[in-house]
Amino acid sequence: MSRTLLARLLVAGLIVAGPARGLAAQSTKPTIVLVHGAFADGSSWQKVIPILQRDGYTVIAVQMPLTSLAADVETTKRVIDAQTGRVVVVGHSYAGAVITAAAAGNANVKALVYIAAFAPEAGEPIGAFGDKYPAPLGAALRPDKAGFLYVDTAQFHTVFAADLPVAETRVMAATQKPIIGSVFGASVDQVAWKTIPSWYIVSQDDKAINPDLERFYAKRMRARTTEIKASHVSFISHPGEVVRVIEQAAAGSKGT
Repeated sequence: MSRTLLARLLVAGLIVAGPARGLAAQSTKPTIVLVHGAFADGSSWQKVIPILQRDGYTVIAVQMPLTSLAADVETTKRVIDAQTGRVVVVGHSYAGAVITAAAAGNANVKALVYIAAFAPEAGEPIGAFGDKYPAPLGAALRPDKAGFLYVDTAQFHTVFAADLPVAETRVMAATQKPIIGSVFGASVDQVAWKTIPSWYIVSQDDKAINPDLERFYAKRMRARTTEIKASHVSFISHPGEVVRVIEQAAAGSKGT
C-alpha cells in the first residue's frame, strides 16, 4: 500500500474506525492486579490470566519477595499505584493481608477479591486465629535455618492442592517459594476492605486455611461471598469459576 493511499484511508477513517471501537470498549474495563500467596509466585495465575485477557482485561501479576509483610505490601502498592484508571485487586491466601494494606487509600481501586485469603483488621496479627481455626497445613510447614517456611513436599498435595493431579503438585512442591515465618505475627495498619467493595471466595475443602475462618473473614467484611468445592488453590483447579467472580467484581466496580 502506498503512503498516499494509506494517508487517504486514515483521513477517511476506513482503517482506524474498527480497531478504535475495540480499544474504546477495552479501555472501559478495569485493570486486574493479581497478587500471589505464600509458597508461590506470579506464574501461579497462569490459568486465570488467559481467560481474563481473552475477555478484554489488562492483567498484571505482582511478584512479591515474601521476605516481610512490609516488603510485600510495598511491592504490591507500587504495582497498584502504577496503574491508570479503575483497578480491581485480587489476593490469594497470604496476599489477602497484603492487599488489605496495599490497596488502602488508593482512589483507583474500586474492588477487592479475596480468594481463600486472610483479611485482617488493623493491628491484628495475620495468624491471630490459628488456634481457634486450625488447619492441617500448620503441621506440614518446615522452617529452614533462616526462618523461611516451606511446605513438606511429601504432604504438599494433601494439604495444599488435593484437587489437582499429583504430577502437577509435585512440580508446585519442587518450585515453591518460601515465606519468612515472621509474617504471621505481623499486622497491617490500614484496612482497605472497610472502604472498598469486596468479594470473597471460600474454598470448602481447604486444608491450608480453615474454611470456617474464611467464612468469618467474609462475614466480617460484609463481602459478596461465593463458595467453591475446592482445595486452597481454587484459582488453579477451578479457574473459570474464580474468573467469574473477578469479573463480577469488575462489573460492580463501575458504580463505585
